[in-house]
Amino acid sequence: MATRLGRGHCGAHLTLLFTVEDEAEEPEYQGSMGAGICLDHGVEAIAKGEEGGSSLTVSFLDGDYPSSMYEEVLDVLCSEMPEASELVWELTIRMGLPASQGFGMSASGAVAAAMAFQRAMGIPNEECLRRSFLVAHIVERRRSSGLGDTTALAAGGVERRTSAGSPYSGELLSNGPGKAEGWSEGNSVLLCWRKDTGAHTSTYIDDKGWKSKISAAGRSAMRVLGSGKWDRTRWKDLIDEAKTFSVESGLIEDVSRGELVSLVEDAISECGLEERVSALLCMLGESVVVLENDLGGRTENLEILSEKLGTLGIKTEISQVGRLV
Repeated sequence: MATRLGRGHCGAHLTLLFTVEDEAEEPEYQGSMGAGICLDHGVEAIAKGEEGGSSLTVSFLDGDYPSSMYEEVLDVLCSEMPEASELVWELTIRMGLPASQGFGMSASGAVAAAMAFQRAMGIPNEECLRRSFLVAHIVERRRSSGLGDTTALAAGGVERRTSAGSPYSGELLSNGPGKAEGWSEGNSVLLCWRKDTGAHTSTYIDDKGWKSKISAAGRSAMRVLGSGKWDRTRWKDLIDEAKTFSVESGLIEDVSRGELVSLVEDAISECGLEERVSALLCMLGESVVVLENDLGGRTENLEILSEKLGTLGIKTEISQVGRLV
């Protein structure tokens, strides 16, 4: 009996500002406009399929996580590719960052798993990529675990989303309603979070009041970021608009986000880095990303800050802006 093996990897995504566009009935047309950063760190999935039935066993290499999302990924994939339902599957997941912290790990995991399943079945690369983003987008919308992460990841790098929806759609997997573009310098970023915190995305995007405030702030930001050329010259614009969005949306005042930002900003001051780096909220967890104000800045600044934050009980990870897809 032949064993089929496939691997998928997808980087994480940091949403820095966004709108909620979920009025359409079809999930392919739901999503968000906004901007953010795709990372190298993310989720790796290894799929093993064998003939003899139809089942899925999910295991995690670095912690205990719910398997329901990965089961739904396979269900959606089977609706697109019935042959996937004729195998006994084992899926192994390695998480590069914590879940529910605003790092887009549900989208990353869904894309990686869909890739692994298809590669195990020998699906050509371009078809595999496009279907993986479509499947992940559908799963994200059904679970209210994300809006525009998959569209952002389909662009890569420092991205902006100018039209809501899935990046691919339809039987032929042609370009979908969602549109995004990205650029990348491969520069380093510092991720900061506190253990055992984080709120589910649906807490905000399914609430009428939050949706209204978030979307108004996001549309205001996109009036600045949504036009003109999108390249490294817009880095300062992104930082400025992300800061404004966190205030105008009210998200910086919710739960303990403001406290975390203050802790990070105090550490930045103590390290003498106020002019060199900026601390921005990651949406929609309880986490902060620290960016070099100058794209040619020194990674050593982030390493110094990481060490300082560690003494305050704040978890950190240095990652890099991901490549374009």
